[in-house]
Amino acid sequence: MSEFRTTKAHMLRESKVYQKQTLMGGLSGFESPIGLDRRDRLTALRSGDIGFVHSWDINTSVDGPGTRMTVFMSGCPLRCQYCQNPDTWKMRDGQPVYLDAMVNKIDRYKDLFQTTHGGITFSGGESMMQPAFVTRVFRAAKEMGVHTCLDTSGFLGANYTDEQIEDIDLCLLDVKSGDEDTYREVTSGTLQPTIDFGRRLAKAGTKIWVRFVLVPGLTSSEENVENVARICEEFGDSVEHIDVLGFHQLGRPKWHERRIPYPLENQKGPSAALKERVTKQFESHGFVVY
Repeated sequence: MSEFRTTKAHMLRESKVYQKQTLMGGLSGFESPIGLDRRDRLTALRSGDIGFVHSWDINTSVDGPGTRMTVFMSGCPLRCQYCQNPDTWKMRDGQPVYLDAMVNKIDRYKDLFQTTHGGITFSGGESMMQPAFVTRVFRAAKEMGVHTCLDTSGFLGANYTDEQIEDIDLCLLDVKSGDEDTYREVTSGTLQPTIDFGRRLAKAGTKIWVRFVLVPGLTSSEENVENVARICEEFGDSVEHIDVLGFHQLGRPKWHERRIPYPLENQKGPSAALKERVTKQFESHGFVVY
């Protein structure tokens, strides 16, 4: 049975650094619906008139090219062992934000985005849980000439129509494993939807940055990495590069704060030698690797 651990002072310092880097925006500047009952909120969620948002941030070259407004949506169907934001798992923990408020925020930064070749990125949680809101925002952004980026596992790709995919300029696609057994162990979900969504993105000509989290002893086997590479090959020239992201413990304090047993409590990050081996594996398949 997993035990709850106590967050030590140094972990809190790390957590605050992480929050400052990625979740500093809060929800300031957004108008939130007040007085809507549960039925009205569900109706507005289905139509995309509101979205449940955890927070937002302005950053550079983290979640896509240029200066970007990254919006962290609430709700996620997966339970990744290395999740950095367990506070985004439940949609009800987010705050409802009007569609118009989100679009107005993008319009405010439009000139900055266009000057820096940046744009808007939806992340999470899993933003595909709220397809109506996200795709309506993307449509409005495209009409302004603002670049759009979706950060997703692709697990809920069936929620998106081919027409909606056309408004995605770039997808940060998390390929968390190359085989079903490891994927299930890492996420409690299934791999095939990620593959299916990647194929649809490639067919639409959408650019893809693949993200692969390297966890020693969990996702690091040569066989698993080879399988990830073969999956990426299916996406063809749509894959601009693969990001090999070394596991770290910066998300651990959030698990502690919510008294959720953290499955990777004593897990170490990858060594330089391991990361080099994995990088060379992907490069041997012709991929640019960061």
